[in-house]
Amino acid sequence: MDSLDPVVLARIQFAANITFHILFPTISISMGWFLLFFKSRFVATGHQYWMDAYQFWIKMFALTFVLGVVSGITMSFQFGTNWPGFMNAVGNVAGPLLAYEVLTAFFLEATMLGIMLFGRGRVSERVHTMATLLVAIGTTMSAFWILALNSWMHTPAGFEMIDGQAHVTNWFEVIFNPSFPYRFSHMMIASALTGSFFLAGISAYRWLQGDRGRDVMATLRTGVFVAATLIPVQFVVGDSHALNTLEYQPAKIAAMEGIWETQGNVPAILFAWPDAKTQSNLYEVAIPHLASLYLTHSWSGQVKGIKDFGDKHPPVAPIFWAFRVMVGMGVLMMAVSWWTAVQLRRKQDLSVITARVLVAMTFAGWVALVAGWYVTEIGRQPWIVYGVLTTAQAASKVPASNIAITLAMYLTMYSALLASYVSVVFYLAKKAGSRETDEQPASTRQIGQHSAGLGNA
Repeated sequence: MDSLDPVVLARIQFAANITFHILFPTISISMGWFLLFFKSRFVATGHQYWMDAYQFWIKMFALTFVLGVVSGITMSFQFGTNWPGFMNAVGNVAGPLLAYEVLTAFFLEATMLGIMLFGRGRVSERVHTMATLLVAIGTTMSAFWILALNSWMHTPAGFEMIDGQAHVTNWFEVIFNPSFPYRFSHMMIASALTGSFFLAGISAYRWLQGDRGRDVMATLRTGVFVAATLIPVQFVVGDSHALNTLEYQPAKIAAMEGIWETQGNVPAILFAWPDAKTQSNLYEVAIPHLASLYLTHSWSGQVKGIKDFGDKHPPVAPIFWAFRVMVGMGVLMMAVSWWTAVQLRRKQDLSVITARVLVAMTFAGWVALVAGWYVTEIGRQPWIVYGVLTTAQAASKVPASNIAITLAMYLTMYSALLASYVSVVFYLAKKAGSRETDEQPASTRQIGQHSAGLGNA
């Protein structure tokens, strides 16, 4: 066991932890805003089905929020156990940003969530709506601070190194570093798309279970139309992000595109098998000139190849394939959302086949998100802070056997928690559908209650 590289094992362990963790904030961030939309529509229209939607989806939000908090706590411990060199070198930057996230965002979310869950009927409708707004703002602020730190690790700015430690010279430059605007907008849209397909998929599942209430169709339509609108925007933002990456991390772009030799007239490689030994692509299928066009906006623009970076470049194959999974899933999500949107516009209802496709795509956003995250993080190697601190320099001296044991424990626990989460999500959806079917739609019950009240009066 000790013959294994402890740095590689530590990287795998952190990757497993952050892969599991990132799944839940991406849903809770977007779900906070969806809940605000549902509540606002209820306040504006008085239609009970919007409140029915709010009451159902707040359960999903609470479940997701709790798992996000738990997984985030274990991730923070690893900075001290596996990566002490990181905090020793750049703790003056990372520490305050992580503290700002807790002070300005997490406490706000946790406090207001209690009012969201249990306050309606105990506080005024305006206060309850305000609590929902503050939770949505809190989740977004959490992402703001975390992505500010992550972006700084990719494009560090506003600091100077003194005796091996980073000291901040300009906090504005630290936070709004060169890649932050692109990374933050890209991630926020990714969160919205993940939440949209989650919303549409679970609503479609309820529809298939026979729950055809107005709240189900309202949430399904919301998810589908938000996704159909945002996916083209995401492609534009992604293109801008890629151009920024080409400027500051050209080795990552070379790996994403499978470019080994510096050249002009760069083809867009649709399929290949990157071979690190021969530093070439096997079985390559490509479109001439296209990569030059979208990377440099010139038909014959030159792009640096992997060979020009010596040993300071990331592994090519994982990034090459992860990038194609991300883009491929994005195209599939666009096709499904557009097809469903057209169907809803024309027929005002779903077909069974479309509903089943939406259910199958419930967690499609997770696939695209994780693939994109791997491109981002593996593409930074061998650096943990680009051009400042390597991963090997930041790693601890913990024996490989110890890391392997905890890694196995993490993987076992995360697999069980993820399976439980998915099971509970569909259980709650099925339970909601069966309750509505066995009794009567919530909106009908509300009308009945009002009618009874009038009769007693």
